[in-house]
Amino acid sequence: MTVVPLEALPLETLRRRSSSKWRTYPDDVLPLFVAETDFPLAEPIRTRLADAVEIGDTGYTPADPGIRDAYVGFAARRFGWTVDPRRIVTTADVMMGVVELLRATTSPGDRVVITPPVYPPFWICIEEAGGVAEEVPLLDDGQTWRLDLSGIEAALADGARAVLLCNPHNPTGSLHDREALAALAEIADRYGAIVISDEIHAPLAAPDAGFTPFLAAGPAAERVGFAVTSASKAFNLAGLKCALMIAASAERAADLTGLPREVAWRTGLFGALAGIAAFSPESDGWLDALLVRLEQNRRLLGELLAEHLPRAVYRAPDVGFLAWVDLSAYGWGTDPAAAILRECRVAFHHGPEFGTAGAGHVRINVGCAPEVLTDAVRRVAAFAAS
Repeated sequence: MTVVPLEALPLETLRRRSSSKWRTYPDDVLPLFVAETDFPLAEPIRTRLADAVEIGDTGYTPADPGIRDAYVGFAARRFGWTVDPRRIVTTADVMMGVVELLRATTSPGDRVVITPPVYPPFWICIEEAGGVAEEVPLLDDGQTWRLDLSGIEAALADGARAVLLCNPHNPTGSLHDREALAALAEIADRYGAIVISDEIHAPLAAPDAGFTPFLAAGPAAERVGFAVTSASKAFNLAGLKCALMIAASAERAADLTGLPREVAWRTGLFGALAGIAAFSPESDGWLDALLVRLEQNRRLLGELLAEHLPRAVYRAPDVGFLAWVDLSAYGWGTDPAAAILRECRVAFHHGPEFGTAGAGHVRINVGCAPEVLTDAVRRVAAFAAS
């Protein structure tokens, strides 16, 4: 059956939103920076939240609001992954979960491996947990980005105590294959380290995309790993505050249940209610329509760059709505997003914030209408031609 691509809301409607994407810059700026998308809510989510508002269901989040079972069903349908709901604990958001897991499993001053270019809050959250980030950049062969397993092993052999993984990877949109994840788990197991896998973008992976949850990568992954995920990126629910921390072994599950009670109390009730609706089978059609739109937009961006900015270097992401683009050839300095914002009134994410490998790069959010994406690239092309 042919899936009709999801349509974005019109700009005049989007500019009525009060979220960061639409309040950071004036109305003459096209915002393609922060990871919010421009689509209407899935109808099951809209209905569930509207019902809650109607009856004043705005109190404290119960210990088991139902999202654990909802996610178990989603993981089975979308990834073929069996998750034990008893080994899931909720909290407000993925980065809060990362901080609490690092606090529970590492000591102040411990080094935590990250793989830049990577999501900027990784550095901040490691510092918040009392750790020190150790960079082992992704390997880039010009075709794919891969984990530097030898570099990670060297860091762990030298005393690093944890790996903070991004799977799927932000900003490249790349998937780490099962073999690489299994090898990473074996290395961590060998040195007594843990792996925390940020899988917030995983719901954006189609069932046939090849996504492997870290905890499904083998027995070693179960022994050393946690996954932290949410419906927030795929379903645009970041402001509602609900994430899931997942373990696959009894020992790691004990780490979860040993977290301070307040960690779970921080879960937002609306986030849990929306997440239950998002992970339900009733939202699968909306998600499939979104994935078709994003695949078309990723391809469109490649076509636009080839036509209008041919010196840009772009590899279409495996999944998601974030695109990593090298604009170094245009001579706009280490942070081309700054010049583009000033001269084009287009907001891309600043490449250097993702680490030194981000010099000359921008991250572009393609979770928008094709017309908006086209307008943005054409504005930048006019600047390049001036």
